[in-house]
Amino acid sequence: MADDSFDVIVIGGGPGGYVAAIRAAQLGKSTAVVEKDKAGGRCLNYACIPAKTMLHTAEVLEEARSSAEIGVKASGVELDWDALGKRRTEVSAGLENGVAGLFKKNKIEFIEGEGSLADDGNVKVGETVYEAGKVIIATGSVAQSIPGVEFSDRVLDTWGAWSLPEQPDSVAVVGAGASGAELASAYIRFGTEVKLIEMLDQILPTEDRDLVRVVERTFKKQGIEVSTGTPVENVEAGPDSVKFSYGDNAAEVDYLMIAGGRVPDVEALGLDAAGVELDDDGRIGIDEYQRTSNQNVYAIGDVVRGPALAHKAMEEGIVAAEHAAGEQTHPVNIDLVPGATFCQPQVASVGLTEAQAKQDGRDIKSAKFKLGGVGAGSVYNDRDGMVKLVVDKQYGEILGAHIVGNRACDMIAELVATMALEGGNQELARIMHPHPTISEAILDAARAVDGWATHA
Repeated sequence: MADDSFDVIVIGGGPGGYVAAIRAAQLGKSTAVVEKDKAGGRCLNYACIPAKTMLHTAEVLEEARSSAEIGVKASGVELDWDALGKRRTEVSAGLENGVAGLFKKNKIEFIEGEGSLADDGNVKVGETVYEAGKVIIATGSVAQSIPGVEFSDRVLDTWGAWSLPEQPDSVAVVGAGASGAELASAYIRFGTEVKLIEMLDQILPTEDRDLVRVVERTFKKQGIEVSTGTPVENVEAGPDSVKFSYGDNAAEVDYLMIAGGRVPDVEALGLDAAGVELDDDGRIGIDEYQRTSNQNVYAIGDVVRGPALAHKAMEEGIVAAEHAAGEQTHPVNIDLVPGATFCQPQVASVGLTEAQAKQDGRDIKSAKFKLGGVGAGSVYNDRDGMVKLVVDKQYGEILGAHIVGNRACDMIAELVATMALEGGNQELARIMHPHPTISEAILDAARAVDGWATHA
């Protein structure tokens, strides 16, 4: 029988929520997690993890098909869609069980059901009210369709797109941000015909233009039809296909996959009753320690300002739990939240793009260094990408770092650390990198800022 009183109750068991709960428990607080679905939330069960599992298969499939050029001849290489779906399910289930195990290890109560705030700041689940010293809201976000279009059997959100029972012959992906780019990148390598459509003037709209050129060139080479500046209109979903128009074009595909954005999942929380206010963007307003207008209620992740990314939610969960426990903590620096897109090639970035730095009136210098300039680029067949640094001209402070390449998402953490520790390109240019690795491109990019890259 569950207790009805806890020092900390976390509403939402996704990455931000379970990390917040674990940290609160580590600090000696009696802790509960309220989750209406599975441990691990949407990210683990329906978004990040399933998507990356599918993308890994696409990567292995493509490598197997093209391995003859590196001396490995493979015959009969084909995609087993049923086996892929089974592995996707098993990976998520294994991690879900892992999170449940962490709850048990840390003596965290898992309460199944939809949580809401009572007017006294406690938490209601069904007909039961649980007394809460502090509450951390971590309910994440829900998929948003495009105006005038509803999700259906043929018009899919991202989970629907990643969990199709059969491989489609043709799809159109609407929205070319991180999620849309990943969907397009996976399905083209699976052998599906793909249209990638973005209403803004470039794919990956938040990324530096120099990196986007590399990705767009690769996408087109892979066979993706890329359309920018073209909103999708006149959507007609039938029993077996979807018809629509975009710009001056009309098309019919098996599925329309909408990756146009997400909105905070706050409707069921009863925020008004607890005096929790929203900001001008419709997200929960918070201070630097994740506190809402109700000082006993914290909020993290997709429901608050900043990018909707799991790693941001995790760090905010740490801050919220530590502050709720009365510990000293360090607020999350939103300017240092790295972006990571797992298409092929991968894109990762942190800080300002060159255009943003100029728009802010910063006196900058920038440098680009191609991955093919270092030996590992040839060894690992990763020659087309680059590292780009945007640096303050006077002091060498790194204002932005951008990487495109096969392992960009693993490489970006070094740049985040350098910026967090207030290192400049001068310090980065003197840090030894193991040879031969793709990371050496970061070293030469730092040197290129001052004109002395050794492999340029």
